[in-house]
Order: sequence, then structure tokens, then C-alpha cells
Amino acid sequence: MSSATATQPLPLNTTRPRSHEKPLFDPLKATTSTAIFIGSTLKPRFNSSTKLNHFNPHRRSATVVAVSEVVKQKKPKSASNLLITKEEGLVLYEDMVLGRSFENMCAQMYYRGKMFGFVHLYNGQEAVSTGFIKLLKKEDSVVSTYRDHVHALSKGVSARAVMSELFGKTTGCCRGQGGSMHMFSKEHNVLGGFAFIGEGIPVATGAAFTSKYRREALGEADCDHVTLAFFGDGTCNNGQFFECLNMAALWKLPIVFVVENNLWAIGMSHLRATSDPEIWKKGPAFGMPGVHVDGMDVLRVREVAKEAIRRARRGEGPTLVECETYRFRGHSLADPDELRDPAEKAHYAARDPITALKKYMIENKLANEAELKAIEKKIDEVVEEAVEFADASPHPSRGQLLENVFADPKGFGIGPDGQYRCEDPKFTQGTAHV
Repeated sequence: MSSATATQPLPLNTTRPRSHEKPLFDPLKATTSTAIFIGSTLKPRFNSSTKLNHFNPHRRSATVVAVSEVVKQKKPKSASNLLITKEEGLVLYEDMVLGRSFENMCAQMYYRGKMFGFVHLYNGQEAVSTGFIKLLKKEDSVVSTYRDHVHALSKGVSARAVMSELFGKTTGCCRGQGGSMHMFSKEHNVLGGFAFIGEGIPVATGAAFTSKYRREALGEADCDHVTLAFFGDGTCNNGQFFECLNMAALWKLPIVFVVENNLWAIGMSHLRATSDPEIWKKGPAFGMPGVHVDGMDVLRVREVAKEAIRRARRGEGPTLVECETYRFRGHSLADPDELRDPAEKAHYAARDPITALKKYMIENKLANEAELKAIEKKIDEVVEEAVEFADASPHPSRGQLLENVFADPKGFGIGPDGQYRCEDPKFTQGTAHV
């Protein structure tokens, strides 16, 4: 955070300041502060000798602290001082390892020709998905981007269903019709991955409006469902982003806008693409809290996520959270990743979020090496079994081609005899084989 911001914090609602009311957001009463919120009087705690944003000098380095730095700064004297319990830590670790192992297997399967099209992996960003989604209830919704496999896994979609979808099989969560960029599960309230940036934000805003409408207009008092909208830094210059922030703030919708700022929009550096690289500042411009947090640290992400989700559930409106993270692979598996500086990649690889969580848990005696190894072995078996299941599953029939395309396909997809026209070999004559 800049010195100007620290000395003269912007009000939470710049249009109607109400000094007699409590701040909209007060998440950091604990000494282990996880981020800086607009309007907060708290100062960031950090080790000034740590070079945190070496490759991003225009960012605020004081607010980005790794798990290892938390351990150095404050050694817990008892279990009550810890950021997580053992049970919580094991859940977080298992989910992050699942995400990483699954994506590594996707790379293998892609290069073996088991997957087609563009496949965008999540390696390095696991702390964001796990830190937010593992706090949700089943009824809460998640809206993702084209980098959506791990979001679906964190929300509870099985590795089998996600892998089968990537293989284009009928046992996939979209019966093989969605593929890598369009994960969807009605059962788990995963409302879709979206191939074009910004597409999912209006859908997420609509889902949040549904929750509010059910509670306030239909009288469903127990409907406190929250929606998480995930998107990247490249999306934050698009119109849907601004329009939906405005609507969400205006109507106080129960939504958290989660920016996964991995510093690169394909091959475009975030610093070159926007007039002000501090995305979190755009929240207060619409009257909602804006937060910046270290997206490589699952514990810090989780602390911010807790309060953002709680205030949404309490009816206090939306929050914009910028998670500064980094992807360890290219934009997609078709990207040779030659544009980023090797030293930059090495710098962030050394801050691996899974390694950091593992170190925190062992140093604070929340788990031992054997327990964590057992989780890793279990996940390896889950991922291997998912591949075997997907490989053995059937491909969709030609008759499925027009399902879920038109609400009423008669007159186009169904002929006079009531049969799908795509069953007729002449239907696709002159086109690629289906």
C-alpha cells in the first residue's frame, strides 16, 4: 500500500460517508493480519529484509507476507494462537495437493493425446481456490473461468467427473460436452467455467441476486447463500467487471469478487495493461471494501475469505479481493512460456504455496511428515483411478450432439420422424467428423 493510502485512507463509501456507522469491513483484529483493507487503521506487519515483490516494484510489498514469515514473526505459544487446527490444515493440504496432482496429470494426458483443444492449468494458484472454496457451504455458488478444473475439485466435484469431462466422455460432469473450459455441476453449484474473460461475472452477479431475492422477496429467511466469482487480472479492464461491481454494490448482493492476479494476461504483463495495477482500489470506487492479499499463502487468503464470506452472508454486500499469485506453467499447454523472465519464475517457484503450508504445519506440530506423505499417496491413487475411469468411459453418441443446445430443438435438430437429424450421416456431410 502506498504511503498516501496509509496516511489518508479512502472512505469505504465515497458517495455517502457515514462516520457514525461501523466500518463495513473489520477482519483483522488478530495480530496475524493477513491483508490491508480500505478504511482499516491497522498497519501491515512484515519483515523489511524480505524482498517480496522483487519483480513487481510498483506493487505494495508491505502487505505480502509468506506463511514462513508469519512463523518467524510470531511463534505460537499454544494451539489457540495458530491460524488453523490440525483438522483444518489437513483438509487444506489435501485439497491443494489434489489440485496440483490433478493438473500435473492433465499435462501428461494432454501430451499423450487424451485431451483436445486448449487446456489451462492452475499450478501455483492453489492457495486461492482452497483458501476460499473450502469455507463454502454446498448451497453456495462458484463461477469460474477457463482455468476451472481446480475450482470444481475444491467445490466437491469428483476427480473422476472432472477428468472424464476433459477426456470428452459421457461420465464427465457435463457429459463430455463442456471440456476443459466449461466445468459445470448443478449438484455442487459450480455454475460454469467460461472461455471468454468476463463472461462469468454477470452470471455470478445474477446468482447472488437470486439469493437476495429468495431471502427478501420470497421470505426464505434461511437463504444466506453466497456466490464467489473468480477471474483474472486481465478481466479487470473489461466492461462486465465494472458494470457488475456497480450492480452488486447498489443492491448489496451476497457476492465476493475474487481476482486471481497471476501478473500475466497470456503474454501481457499486468503492469503494462492497466493505468493503476492495484486492482483492489476499484472496490472502494463502487462503495465496497477492496482487499489485497498474498495469493501464494493459503492461510492469509483463508483469513480474508472468512470475513468476506461472512459479511456477504450477513447481508452486508460484496467485497473485491485481489489475490496476488503466480502460475507456474504457461498460459495454456500450447504456450511454450518463453515471454516471462526465468528469474521471475524461479522467484515465485520458491514461494510454492503447498510447500509453505507443509512447512507451517510441521513447524507448528499440526502434522508430521508421515501424515502428509500419506495424503500425497492417497491423492496419487485418486488421480490415477480418475484417469483409468475416464479412459474406460464411453464417448457421447451422435444423438447427444444437440442436447443442451436449444430449449426446443424441433424444427432444427429433430426431423419430422422425431429422430435427431444428426443421426443421419448426411447431416454432417462436408464437415469435420463428429
